[in-house]
Amino acid sequence: GLVIDGRTLEHVLHDSLQSIFLELTQKCRAVVCCRATPLQKSVLVRLVRNKLKAMTLAVGDGANDVSMIQVADTGVGISGQEGMQAVMASDFAISQFRHLRKLLLVHGHWCYTRLTNMVLYFFYKNVAYVNLLFWYQFFCGFSGTSMTDYWILILFNLLFTSVPPIIYGVLDKDVSAEILMQLPQLY
Repeated sequence: GLVIDGRTLEHVLHDSLQSIFLELTQKCRAVVCCRATPLQKSVLVRLVRNKLKAMTLAVGDGANDVSMIQVADTGVGISGQEGMQAVMASDFAISQFRHLRKLLLVHGHWCYTRLTNMVLYFFYKNVAYVNLLFWYQFFCGFSGTSMTDYWILILFNLLFTSVPPIIYGVLDKDVSAEILMQLPQLY
């Protein structure tokens, strides 16, 4: 691992040393930046995000972490003794740092699988509906007449587009939480 303090980080974040620093950090399992200013934290997250084209996750518990949380792709705020500023600026809020593992490994996995299946579902739904409209135009001689009444179209979109994704999003869990916690590789 690599441990770097705020003063050294200030020098490293200059344009001339950024590529060397990023090359070094890619070879480490963990990089810990201590005593960094809020600006340094946000610049570091932006640097990793833009130069390495990586998804970034920022975790913070106080007002000094707000800029870092806002720059990251996903921000997690920990509510605690330092106030609620980080929680208010974050995408997700947890009460203790130990809950981060479950947030990432369990809920992150479930969210990913649900989103991928929903993309496929919406693609299938739209292909089926457009295909139906296309073949109806052959039947009516491309006159532009409406295939259905408007209330049927609204009901179709309401039932076929809203209800199944809500049910799927609430009930679908492809792997149990216990297995996901035991096998982080599934994430």
